[in-house]
Amino acid sequence: MQEVLDWCRAERTWLRQTIDALVRLESPTTDKAAVDRCGVEFRRRLEALGGTVRRLERPDAGDHLRAEFGTGDRQILLLGHFDTVWPRGQIERMPIEERGGCLYGPGVYDMKAGLAVGMLATRVLVETRLLASRRVVMLWTTDEETGSATSRAAIEDEARQSEAVLVLEPSTSDGSVKTSRKGCGAFQVAVDGLSAHAGVEPEKGASAIHELARQVVRVIDLQDLARGVSVNVGTISGGSRTNVIAEHAEIVVDVRAPTLADAARLERAMRGLTPVDPRTRIVVTGGFDRPPMERSAGVQRLFAIAHDVARELGRELTEAGTGGGSDGNFTAALGVPTLDGLGAVGDGAHALHEHVVLVELPWRAALLAGLMARIEAPG
Repeated sequence: MQEVLDWCRAERTWLRQTIDALVRLESPTTDKAAVDRCGVEFRRRLEALGGTVRRLERPDAGDHLRAEFGTGDRQILLLGHFDTVWPRGQIERMPIEERGGCLYGPGVYDMKAGLAVGMLATRVLVETRLLASRRVVMLWTTDEETGSATSRAAIEDEARQSEAVLVLEPSTSDGSVKTSRKGCGAFQVAVDGLSAHAGVEPEKGASAIHELARQVVRVIDLQDLARGVSVNVGTISGGSRTNVIAEHAEIVVDVRAPTLADAARLERAMRGLTPVDPRTRIVVTGGFDRPPMERSAGVQRLFAIAHDVARELGRELTEAGTGGGSDGNFTAALGVPTLDGLGAVGDGAHALHEHVVLVELPWRAALLAGLMARIEAPG
């Protein structure tokens, strides 16, 4: 493994240039033209590495990219996204710059540096002929930051054909890979009541706000932090004037659950909300849009391989769970062994101090290359 690490370290200039070029091409999820311009650069660089690249065209989002390396009958999926939360022009406020051994810029940590790490790791395998009977498929998507509505089908289709999915989202700040993620979702709870004059004939009204206040208490009671189940009423709206009994009110609730069973229980409870005042009506919509990524036997097996590779590279790799979701949630829920957080080490996702630690990048590429080379067929 030392030879692989030395090879990756020798390519630090290539890695830095690749990251710089991709970060400069800003790619906010909702700006298709900008995302597609970044995709053109990705495609050019992937084809330069010898990949067979196909554009998955989307009229309603940026075009996703699928790149294939190798010709084996065993597939490993590298999964990531190149859309970002930052609007076009943010780079003027967050210029690409190196400070204290870190590289700063919008989208560098989440997650363009991770994609570059994946590209370098694949280069190692191709150029040193370590792919053997495997082929590596990269699926780079463009709508992860808004829920992956247009890419989920492609993600799940590729995952079903793969013996493992390696997600290039950032690691935790201490370099841990992610072996579990909570399922994420949002529910909208709307209440319809009866309007009336609040001073003249309040008895003829049924306040949607008053009813919703009772429901908020019920919703909060569903939280079980000891189990890792979190519930947050994030927004609330309703009513029209202070002297009118509110006819309508609604809340939006963020929900997180560590297991599929917890998610199912929470979903049943939310959809089972009933009014205290029978003159009001409750409508619940929404649900979990990302299932939990549980620490299954397949996940543990992948982490064990990565842990052994890391030791050969002179490090002790650790694992962690997180409350945030990724596209790895989809693949793990299918039962496909999935390991997440294999991308860059740094900090500041979605924050002005977003950055990656430069010295860590070649090591992460070597770790990923070693992991891909050692993945065995299931069973």
